[in-house]
Amino acid sequence: MPDPLGGRGGELIDMPLEHHAVLLGTRLELEPLRVEHAQEVATLLDDPGLHTYIGGQPATLAQMQERYRRQVVGRSPDGSQLWLNWVARRREDGRAVGTLQATVTEGTAGQDGATVEVACVVMVLAHVHPQHAASRGVAQAIGLMETTTIIDGETRWQDPPTTGR
Repeated sequence: MPDPLGGRGGELIDMPLEHHAVLLGTRLELEPLRVEHAQEVATLLDDPGLHTYIGGQPATLAQMQERYRRQVVGRSPDGSQLWLNWVARRREDGRAVGTLQATVTEGTAGQDGATVEVACVVMVLAHVHPQHAASRGVAQAIGLMETTTIIDGETRWQDPPTTGR
C-alpha cells in the first residue's frame, strides 16, 4: 500500500477507496463507505429521537447521498486532511449499526534544510451532549477525559495529555 502521506512532507494526497481496509473485530466489521450505503444508513438514522443530543434532523436520502459523495473522495477540499469512513456492521448478521470516521492530519516534527520530518499524531476526541449518559459512558470507558471546551452545546472529550515521548 502506498504511503498515505505520499512521502512528500507537508502534502497529504488522495487515498483511493481500494486502500481503505475492511476492519474486522470480534462483533463488528467496518466496511469502507460507498455512496450506495446511503439508502441503508439513511433508514438506520431516520429516528428523530436519535437527534435529541446530536442536533439537527434525519437526513433525506438525497442529502445522505450528497454527503457520502463528498466523504468518499477521501480528503478535504484543500488536501490537508485524509478522510477514512466506514459503515459498521454486526458480524453475526451483516446489519449496519452505524458509521465511523477518522480524520488524519499531519504535523511537522522537525525541519533540516530540504528534509521535512512528518509525524502523524493520532488523537481521539468526541463531542458529547452533557445529558447523553450513554455517550459519556463510552467516552469514559475508552479513556477519554472531559474538557471544559463546549462546542454547539456539546462537551469535548479527548485523549489525556501525555508527557515526554
